Amino acid sequence: MHRPTFSIAEPVRALGVRGAFALLTGLDNVAVDSQALAAWRDSLVTQLRAELTPELLTGDPVLAGFRELHDTVGRSNKRFPSSAEALVGLFLRKRLVPAINPLVDIYNGVSLTTRLSLGAHDLAQVQGDIELRFTAGTERFVRLGATTPEPISPGEYCYLDGSGDVLCRLEHRQCERTKVTTATTDCFYILQGNAATSRELIEATLARLVELTHRFCGGRLETAWIVA
Repeated sequence: MHRPTFSIAEPVRALGVRGAFALLTGLDNVAVDSQALAAWRDSLVTQLRAELTPELLTGDPVLAGFRELHDTVGRSNKRFPSSAEALVGLFLRKRLVPAINPLVDIYNGVSLTTRLSLGAHDLAQVQGDIELRFTAGTERFVRLGATTPEPISPGEYCYLDGSGDVLCRLEHRQCERTKVTTATTDCFYILQGNAATSRELIEATLARLVELTHRFCGGRLETAWIVA
């Protein structure tokens, strides 16, 4: 099994980018207790219908922190909303948590309750180590669901692997190549916050994410990096 290391460039950290990053192995994203997962999702929807309001999109400090990060690097928040803001907006429109596959459902649910931006990458598709750094503008990025690369501007903070491909652009959208599927057995979790997120929130969210993953998909936590 490929076990990449993770690093964050100091200039990106100086922006206020915070988070937890973890390797989980031995996962089963197929043989899941579907009834238990559906019950968890239904309970989550009930909770979110009571908690999430349109006012939260503009008033939540964590979502505002992502918009401030994007303003700092000159990226449009309308065109490049954080994945957390996009999820909250989708929930407010649809009033449900999309069912994609267990790992995706888990991290989407955790993102909705914390407003941190979460994602996962299949380690079998990751090449070399993973770094969060500023782009030069020459990197390759094929967004989730696409087949052709899109231009990347210089000066964006992005997650890249050893091939030079962008795995996740800002905390806006991840790439197609490393998406988790029902075949995924090992993954790299990204749990990203900003200057408005405390270490306590980051650590508690990581613990919750790992607990839910163990409950529904098994596996074990190999390594975690905390940047707070």
